Amino acid sequence: MRIYAPWEKAFKKIATPFEHFIHAQTTTGLVLMSMTILALLIANSPLYETYLHIIHTKIEFNVGEWRFSHSLHHWINDGLMAIFFFMVGLEIKREILVGELSNIKVAILPILSAIGGMVLPALIYLSINAGTPYANGWGIPMATDIAFAISALVLLGKRVSPALVTFLVALAIVDDLGAVVVIALFYTEQIHMLALILAGGTFLVMLSLNRFGIQAILPYILFGMLLWFFMLESGIHATIAGVLAAFTIPSKPKLTPVDFTNHTRNLLDEYDNYPVTTDHVMHERQKAILQNIKDRVDAVIPPSLRMENALHLPVGLIIIPIFALANAGIAIELDSVGEAFGSSVAFGIMAGLVVGKIAGIAGVAYIAIKAGIAKLPEGASMSQLFGVAALGGIGFTMSIFVADLAFIGDDTAIFQAKIGILTASLFAGVFGYLWLRFVGAEK
Repeated sequence: MRIYAPWEKAFKKIATPFEHFIHAQTTTGLVLMSMTILALLIANSPLYETYLHIIHTKIEFNVGEWRFSHSLHHWINDGLMAIFFFMVGLEIKREILVGELSNIKVAILPILSAIGGMVLPALIYLSINAGTPYANGWGIPMATDIAFAISALVLLGKRVSPALVTFLVALAIVDDLGAVVVIALFYTEQIHMLALILAGGTFLVMLSLNRFGIQAILPYILFGMLLWFFMLESGIHATIAGVLAAFTIPSKPKLTPVDFTNHTRNLLDEYDNYPVTTDHVMHERQKAILQNIKDRVDAVIPPSLRMENALHLPVGLIIIPIFALANAGIAIELDSVGEAFGSSVAFGIMAGLVVGKIAGIAGVAYIAIKAGIAKLPEGASMSQLFGVAALGGIGFTMSIFVADLAFIGDDTAIFQAKIGILTASLFAGVFGYLWLRFVGAEK
């Protein structure tokens, strides 16, 4: 077969490695790390005042009698992060329907480990901060940052079993679901019933669209925005709307795989019936056939999967880095950092993310395996599971998010929490990586 594309081969030598880099699982982690470092550099430079001025700039919208006036920081955390939570919801739904969480025998280990990795850190934090004004921060050390944790595992390459990567992904998904529930139930100050009822009605409409076989994405986007609006006004954190909206997106294809195969084969046969001209100009009917095939390719891919695939790059390379830039800017002064390390908030978070996560994830996994309830991931050892449990202590994105909710209006507590999160996440990442690289490699 001869293809007239003299520059194609040379172009692919440049483009293909870049495409692989963009789509690699490590990319989000690398970009997130870069933006975190950038935020820290800005916060400790003469640009800090400008940085604060920008993220606290008021942005106002008026819709009839409804008036929105929030800082840029607030719009990032309540608006852009709703899209992140929407993608998290799509991932949770996929894992439950067809992924690692669809088979209870396979899912039981990451589910139990995730529960242990949420409950024990929260209890450790509470034991340190019980009776203080900071007890409300117990939800901060419960979360695992999937981007950083997976990046560390992927960097280890063949030194870890693929089943171990799958275990960590499933664990992080359950962890995210737990964080969503905690935010919805425990970090809501005041509920406005009318707005909540309207949000519930909008959610039911979206479920009805799914039930009646509406596959077009636009109606779900429009009603999803309405759901976010009502949830924002209800007092429940608006990002929960992202998860609820994700659960309404159809996960069944419009066209079954068998029908797709049969129809496409017929169309290809018809396409081949048209003679090829000497200058390779396509017949008009062939163009129509190719468009028909493209439409059928779209129809055989469920809307939920199409949306998840479409969101991976924008969320990983734009939304999460912007969140890090807006939230990780901490002015480090030796006196204030020293005080932060000595605070019960930072200590509780560090103990929860490091000790709590390891003991909760690895401890529960060990008990479940010894009791015969679950079994080790294929090709993995208990030592490697310990290393993965350490990586579970990388809390970053979700932990910072919960800290802002737990200590609203208390800048000192938020600062102490962020110091604890950054320190614990750095230690957990380095320790987990080194353990898997040198100790866990020996099964």
